[in-house]
Amino acid sequence: MWKIFEHKKLDGNFYKIPLEIIKRYEKWKDIVKLSGPAGLKLITGFHDEALKGKWHGWRSSRLGKKWRVIYKIEKNCFKVFVIDINPHNYRR
Repeated sequence: MWKIFEHKKLDGNFYKIPLEIIKRYEKWKDIVKLSGPAGLKLITGFHDEALKGKWHGWRSSRLGKKWRVIYKIEKNCFKVFVIDINPHNYRR
């Protein structure tokens, strides 16, 4: 069983996130709690991937066409740290 730790700023940002994305995030958390990152790889719609550059060591999963959840895995303790849910900016 995996534990999910959410950054405290997520609580303040939920009012900005569409309800559909929040529901997908809750489903994402259910999958992670039961089967960890391996479960995310089985569902291609999440398009789970490692990030590069200054975000090296972090991962991203799609929650919608432009929304992403950014997280980090601590394998030896079965922990997932969620830092942000944000609209992906393709112009950067």
